[in-house]
Amino acid sequence: MAKATIALVSAAICFLAFAGFAAGKPGEKFTVEGRVYCDNCRVQFETKISESLKGAVVRLDCKNLKTEKETYTEEVTTAANGNYSLVVEGDHEEAICDVTVVKSPREDCKETVPSLDKSEVLCSENAGIHSVVRYANPLFFMPAKPDPRCKKVLADIGYIPTDLTFTGL
Repeated sequence: MAKATIALVSAAICFLAFAGFAAGKPGEKFTVEGRVYCDNCRVQFETKISESLKGAVVRLDCKNLKTEKETYTEEVTTAANGNYSLVVEGDHEEAICDVTVVKSPREDCKETVPSLDKSEVLCSENAGIHSVVRYANPLFFMPAKPDPRCKKVLADIGYIPTDLTFTGL
C-alpha cells in the first residue's frame, strides 16, 4: 500500500511538473518591465529628487541580427510610478531587442541622451535566463537645465560633476 501511494504521489508530481513546463512555454511570451524618470540633475542616474514619469511612451523594437529587418514592435505608456510592462510574443533568438524612450509627458523634461535613450533586452528562452520576465535598465528624460536643488543633492552623495552644464548651480 505504501509503495502504491509513493508511486501515485511521484506520478502526480511528475505530471504537474510537466504540465507547468508545458503551460509556461517561455519561448512564446515574455514580459519586459522597466521604469522611466525625469533626471532633474542631468547626471544620467537617479537621485533622490528624480521624478517618475507617468504617461511616458516607450517602444520595444526587435531587429533580425543578420538582415536588420524589424521582426517585432510594441509600444506602451508608463503608469503613475513611471513603470511599464509589455508582453513580447514569440522567441526572438535571432534578433536584438531594445526598449527606447519615445515621448515624454512633460515639456520641461523631454531631452534625451542619444546613446542612453534605450536599453537592450534578451527576448529568447535560449539566453540563460530562467524566467519569462525581462528587466530593462531605467530610462530617463532630462530638463534643459538642472534643478537648483541638485548642488546639495549631489554634494550629499559626494558626487562632484565635471560637466559644464552645472556651472549655473
